[in-house]
Amino acid sequence: MDKKKQLIDQIKVVINKLEEEFAKDIDSDVLQLIYIRYKKALEVLERNEDIKRGNILGAVRAYLDSYNDYQNPLLGELHKVEKIMKEF
Repeated sequence: MDKKKQLIDQIKVVINKLEEEFAKDIDSDVLQLIYIRYKKALEVLERNEDIKRGNILGAVRAYLDSYNDYQNPLLGELHKVEKIMKEF
């Protein structure tokens, strides 16, 4: 699978997880920022535009700085996106 398709699929996983599992908290500072950036990144990728690395990199750190919840499965999904982005 090409990296772009892999990245789009993984971004969709994160967005779905945020919408389904964090719906009541999605308007909080950091989760809202992550959600908005991931939605924007998905739109950019689907329009075949150039995505800037800074748009979604750093979400893992931002989440941990705010919530300090190392056991949250969302972190694994965010990490997968960042790993793919670095290879992209």
